[in-house]
This record gives sequence, C-alpha cells and structure tokens, in this order.
Amino acid sequence: MRTSRPTNRTVLPVALAGVLLLSACADSADQPWVAFEGGGFVFNYRVAEAYYGVNIRPMRHLPDGTVIQVSFEDPAGGPPILSRFTVKGPELRYSVRTPGLTGIKAHRPYRVELSVLEAATGNVLGRYEKSFSSSADQSELPSAPLVIGPGYKRNPDSDL
Repeated sequence: MRTSRPTNRTVLPVALAGVLLLSACADSADQPWVAFEGGGFVFNYRVAEAYYGVNIRPMRHLPDGTVIQVSFEDPAGGPPILSRFTVKGPELRYSVRTPGLTGIKAHRPYRVELSVLEAATGNVLGRYEKSFSSSADQSELPSAPLVIGPGYKRNPDSDL
C-alpha cells in the first residue's frame, strides 16, 4: 500500500497562506486601541435607580497592566464620574457602568471619554469620545423602590 506525502508544491502555498493570514491579524499602528461597542442608560424601575455605562471592545492587543479610564459626564452637573481598571489578560469586551445617578434629562446628550494609558508611564495611547442620550427622563422613575428583598415583596413605602 502506498501513502502519499505532501510535496513542496503543496506545502509551500499552504505555508505562505498561513503567514499571510497571521500578518493580516497583526496590530496596526493606525488602528484604534479600543472601540465603543455599545452603551447607554438603564432605568431599573423595580429598585428606582438609573445608571449608564459602556461596552468597550479591544481592537488591538492590550498588554497586561494597560489602564483603561472612563470619564462619564454627570447628569446632575457634578464633576465627571471616573472609572479606572487595569487590563489583566485578553478579554473580548470590557463593561463599565456608573453608580446610581440623578438628574438624567431625556434626549440630552451626555459625553463619555475613554482613555487607554500605557502601563509603565501612564502616557495616553489613545483617547476616544462618544455621547449617549436617554429616551426617558429621570422623573419617570418611582421615588422609592417598588419591591424589597430577594422575594420581590411589595415595598409599602413606594408610591405605586
């Protein structure tokens, strides 16, 4: 029984295609570090809380120790709400959200600024901005949580 072995004519094109494929996946210096993948406002009527957040997708390899800083415009007019975290291994997506907020106005754009900082020096590698607005107004939330406890018992202090 005779077995066939790949010849140089078949191995070379397959190897070349693999090298080209890998080089296409390499990071490019003009490619952004990250991109906004989504985000917006969330109104949780059950607990009478609203917040907003973003999903961030890495577009290039982020070395361990890279810092991602997100600055959310405060709807109440205070200083920006900052969130920072350190990259520890590759992730498909990072999600960042604010604590509960007050003062959200419908159809008003609120700015979010995202900075990617180098691990060793803290130098800014990239800065990106996006605005988010809500179709609902904060005044639509109940004044107190509608339910309490793990069993979702009706809150006697709620106004509904």
